[in-house]
Amino acid sequence: MNYFNEKDIQNIKSYKFDFIELDETDFVFSVTLNRPKKKNALHPQMINEIAFAFQYAFYNDNIRAVLLKSNGDVFCSGLDLKALNGDIEKNNSTVPKANSKILIGELFNKLYKPKICQLEGDVYAGGFLIIAGCNYVVSKDGIKLGLPEVKRGIFPMQVMESLSKVISVRNVVDWCIRGYNLDVKTAHQWGLISVIANSIEIRSVVSKWLDDVTSNSPNAIKYGLKAIDKIISSESNHKYLSDMLDLVLNSDDAKEGISAFKEKRKPNWK
Repeated sequence: MNYFNEKDIQNIKSYKFDFIELDETDFVFSVTLNRPKKKNALHPQMINEIAFAFQYAFYNDNIRAVLLKSNGDVFCSGLDLKALNGDIEKNNSTVPKANSKILIGELFNKLYKPKICQLEGDVYAGGFLIIAGCNYVVSKDGIKLGLPEVKRGIFPMQVMESLSKVISVRNVVDWCIRGYNLDVKTAHQWGLISVIANSIEIRSVVSKWLDDVTSNSPNAIKYGLKAIDKIISSESNHKYLSDMLDLVLNSDDAKEGISAFKEKRKPNWK
């Protein structure tokens, strides 16, 4: 993981983060998506900030586990379509820019620390790169999980790769090409969700998991996660799928689909 230089990440507390919140307590590094008014859509600078935080966690031996959560009713609505269309929101972040293109799926694969997601809001599209990238997902009941990309003239390329490591390829492909919302119970049956908990229980379930993993050998876990990344490596797949996504985004269908989404109308495919 070499998106930033070592000096930059060591000074993490000196930077202003616009789109995420960080906390480091008792061997646990919490990363909270903090763009609730935009449904935590993955703005380019937000992705940059997540990558910076992950690289800090990668090199910090005091961090034994990473907790992913969010502020707001939507955990993550996927990639920011306005940003993809060139409408980049101004921000005050002082976090340095990554020195190469960030592949979100590989951020998770290459961070050899246990990762847990505390899922308390709906998740769509590219948000599943975060869900599928975690080793454990504790979810509230009643939330929506959707892959609506095909309705916008897009296809969830890298998401498809990450999800196929967790659930069957047949279920993944069907979900991608039909673009429906999945209920939490089905996601649990498929193995995407580890535990379903109510609003009161969810924090205690997450805390128990974190206590379990942080009490075990950090070196053994690190080498184990590095080994599993090696034997099921998907880095070349993510690079290829990123290029394929760029190809799709430049298509007439994508342009029409995104326009229809913004204008709140049905797309007119040609």
